[in-house]
Amino acid sequence: MKARQIILAAALSLLPLQFAHADSKPADFPLAERIKAKVAAGQPLDLYVSYHDVSNEFAPFMKAGVAKAAEADKVNANFIGPVGADADGQISEIETLMGKMDGLAISSVSTDALAPLIDRVLAAGIPVVTFNTDNPDSKRLAFAGQDLVQSGREAGKLMATTLGGKGKVMITTIDAAAQWSLDREKGAREALAAESGIEVVQTLNTGTDPQEIYSAIENAMLANPTVTGILSLECCSTPAAGTWVERNNAADKVKVVGFDLLDQTVGLVESGNIQATIDQAPEKQGFAAVDLLAKFIKGETIDNLDTGVGIYTKENIGEVAKK
Repeated sequence: MKARQIILAAALSLLPLQFAHADSKPADFPLAERIKAKVAAGQPLDLYVSYHDVSNEFAPFMKAGVAKAAEADKVNANFIGPVGADADGQISEIETLMGKMDGLAISSVSTDALAPLIDRVLAAGIPVVTFNTDNPDSKRLAFAGQDLVQSGREAGKLMATTLGGKGKVMITTIDAAAQWSLDREKGAREALAAESGIEVVQTLNTGTDPQEIYSAIENAMLANPTVTGILSLECCSTPAAGTWVERNNAADKVKVVGFDLLDQTVGLVESGNIQATIDQAPEKQGFAAVDLLAKFIKGETIDNLDTGVGIYTKENIGEVAKK
């Protein structure tokens, strides 16, 4: 199917993203006295942005947005988080900083593990928003990011459209147990299940090391030679899947749909080894994480921010290079 048809089909299938309404008002939040004093004195706020894995290839895009917001809002914004998806490490780091932070933005390694901590931070009078990965089980004030289930559905619809409604699909993810992955997979499987001619053969948990990701995909394709579609749920197994297609001259047999705009992914879309990739505006998410906190602490009402679903194929991927 041509790229224009893929973009059109995906655009027609988009539904409004449904987040729980936040509309958090500063007047309803018991801000800690020490933070009130800093605001009254005109002192820069110390905000902390905790990302669920600062070592992955997606993190620098988030960090760039955080830095831009810090400058725009005239605050100190610190980008922190565990190396590897380590919930205990994320919890420990935040607990250590409780007395220093004036606000926390968090992308949780685990919804269940981090929700109680988020509520404890809020109970201490420190505002908390979530970004990239929401934590709806907590009392967070607002969320900035993509509806992960819906973005998974869009990826599934793209895959189905690319395959013409028939084929065997392997889903890949760097962390199958992470909440963001579970949410995306839920949406993807819903969309693929709507096509009677498509079978999902497995979900492949690749791990996070680049070489291991490629090896996992290579071995899985050897074990499942009838797979005609690889659907990646994140940044880092997407280029690995496209590289496998490229190395095996399989672009006419195996189609790849994935996420994000890493340089390698962009190149593989341009060469036709990846059919489509979905952008989730990571820099915008990082910026919003800081901006929402700064606005709330300074007295503005805040609400959830949907950063949208950007679909790129060979036809429009050139727009990325122009940015």
